[in-house]
Amino acid sequence: MSVRQKFGWAVPVAAVVIVSGTPMGALGTPNDAMPARFVYLRDVDPSIQQDMRYAGSDNFTGRPVPGYEAPECILVKEAAEALKGAQAELKPMGLSLKVYDCYRPMQAVAAFVDWSKEPDNPGAKRTHYPNLSKSSLFPDYIATRSGHSRGATLDVTIVPAGSSPAEANPVKQEPCTVGDDDDNGLDMGTGFDCFDPKANTVTNGLTAEQKRNRQLLVEVMSRHGFKNYPKEIWHYTFEPEPFPDTYFNFPVLPRPVDGTSTPSKT
Repeated sequence: MSVRQKFGWAVPVAAVVIVSGTPMGALGTPNDAMPARFVYLRDVDPSIQQDMRYAGSDNFTGRPVPGYEAPECILVKEAAEALKGAQAELKPMGLSLKVYDCYRPMQAVAAFVDWSKEPDNPGAKRTHYPNLSKSSLFPDYIATRSGHSRGATLDVTIVPAGSSPAEANPVKQEPCTVGDDDDNGLDMGTGFDCFDPKANTVTNGLTAEQKRNRQLLVEVMSRHGFKNYPKEIWHYTFEPEPFPDTYFNFPVLPRPVDGTSTPSKT
């Protein structure tokens, strides 16, 4: 079994990959409907903030990522319900969860791999991987199969209840290792998608406040069935995963207004 990497678990070569319910070795069609067992997080707990970075340009690629046609968090129902429980625990503290990414179509993962082979963008490097070369991100940080594509993995932080992030700024002047002034999250010591050892859940160079904030996030998420990925303080997987061997490629589409029907691609 290969080791877990950035964007999820790398899978053994011999594993059977299932995309949108059909065994296949390629990406499959991105037009498949959302499976019935998946839900929009807004339909389960609309109080959880959503700052879906890959639907816009405020991410390490500097552009909207294929497969994200709406800024919506989609998860398997079990993970969404567990996240609702974690949110309920934070509310009496005047705090809220905020998700950056949830289900991720396989076409988005393929776009990340393609991005890793492009020439460096100075702004993206300064912000997201200031201390690493782009060539070192793949395969150590970017895997060809992502746990996000199984529907039970998400990227999350804690924010003050009632707060909101500043207007999205894809061109940040400061490296992620000093945080993100435009984000409303509690100070965790780095910005989101920071490819740096400082983003490790346990690392040196953190203030006492940053350590407390990280500990709170890990403990709350753990109590509700989520396991942290040690290289990223924001990365959690609900266990046991409902689809441990299944990778999906349906697109993230706008949530139906009534929250009851399965969206279709127009």
